[in-house]
Amino acid sequence: MSRVNKRAVILLSGGLDSATVLAMARAQDLDCYALSVAYGQRHEVELQAAAAVAKHLGAREHRVMRVDLAHIGGSALTDRSIDVPTTPGEGIPVTYVPARNTIMLSLAMAWAEVLDAREIHVGVNAIDYSGYPDCRPEFIAAFQTLAGLATKAGVEGRGLEVRAPLIQMSKAQIVREGTRLGVDYSLTVSCYQADENGDACGLCDSCRLRREGFVSAGLSDPTRYRPRAGQGGENFV
Repeated sequence: MSRVNKRAVILLSGGLDSATVLAMARAQDLDCYALSVAYGQRHEVELQAAAAVAKHLGAREHRVMRVDLAHIGGSALTDRSIDVPTTPGEGIPVTYVPARNTIMLSLAMAWAEVLDAREIHVGVNAIDYSGYPDCRPEFIAAFQTLAGLATKAGVEGRGLEVRAPLIQMSKAQIVREGTRLGVDYSLTVSCYQADENGDACGLCDSCRLRREGFVSAGLSDPTRYRPRAGQGGENFV
């Protein structure tokens, strides 16, 4: 379908999923404005990865906005006194960041209005994910309603579409699609406790899902993992 306005705001964390979303949007010949958020995350090195991914995939612009959710805390990703779990648990994990996706989508919505962009793309996924409530289709549908009510564009009938192209894809499907579109996953950082070089722990939930995605896709995992006791290599399965 031909688009008169081809501008889109892409939420870009620097991880595997959001890099794939940016590649998919570029494949649709959209003018992509990438937005990353520094929210006080312990793995802030992902923002460096986001800059590299934005350049690699040809984003028209990449911006970083700051909202320090560490002042609120309540998550292992923003409060260093809470350990990042290294084994799967029950229920919503402590790596859930209260209101994170709501805030990020709101920032994307504001920038989209300024740009007169008609689409926001976000890499939430409800298949291979950690069980976060703000990664579900119901949440995206609710935010779509909000975008229609809370914006000048929505009131004037120009609309703003919130798109979550990965929401019903497995991690293996995401990896295959990104690989097909030329994503260099070695540039991305997914680990919740990546070090300053972007090397991954290989133990957290995000590392586990990422690694399983490459294994299931039958593709080589380019992630740099920190050596663990008794293991000398950079990568392991």
